[in-house]
Amino acid sequence: MSRQVFLYDPPDRFVAGTVGLPGRRTFFLQATAGSRVTSVALEKTQVAALAERMDELLDEVVRRSGGSAAVPAVTPTEVADSGPLDTPVEEEFRVGTMALAWDGEEQRMIVEAQALVELDAETDEDLAEAEERLLQDDENGPPMLRVRLTGAQARAFAKRALDVVNAGRPPCPLCSLPLDPEGHVCPRQNGYRRGA
Repeated sequence: MSRQVFLYDPPDRFVAGTVGLPGRRTFFLQATAGSRVTSVALEKTQVAALAERMDELLDEVVRRSGGSAAVPAVTPTEVADSGPLDTPVEEEFRVGTMALAWDGEEQRMIVEAQALVELDAETDEDLAEAEERLLQDDENGPPMLRVRLTGAQARAFAKRALDVVNAGRPPCPLCSLPLDPEGHVCPRQNGYRRGA
């Protein structure tokens, strides 16, 4: 069976969002073009890493181009997106690996999110070989979401993604661990349960 690639070039919308209550949220990347919607699930840390790396890459593009690249320094208000995910949110796959690249000719950020694949390997050598075969198999690899964004769209995505990550449970003022609505066992209070 050939690889399924969900290509959005360009998307009408590409955002990170969540479903669920803080502490029990499921994170998604969602791309839309017309009536077509693709949602892929991933971890909170993956969303944060993608947003931070995307901002770093955009800053590097601006620096190397001397400011001539079509990349804004901050998110333009006309492309900022704070709306909810498009519903129904139907998970196509869970993200395993992600990649970012900048296409200098087209002035586009390329985001790739590939499905999580479990590899059967008994040794580290077997695992390395299996990973290498998977990376080289463009035709039969796991499903992938590929999105090509303008510099402004990429800035807007990164800002929203960081806002979504930071909108979770507030941190404990003593230990910085997330506070639960039911209370918090703080290691700095010798395990005394305090209210939120």
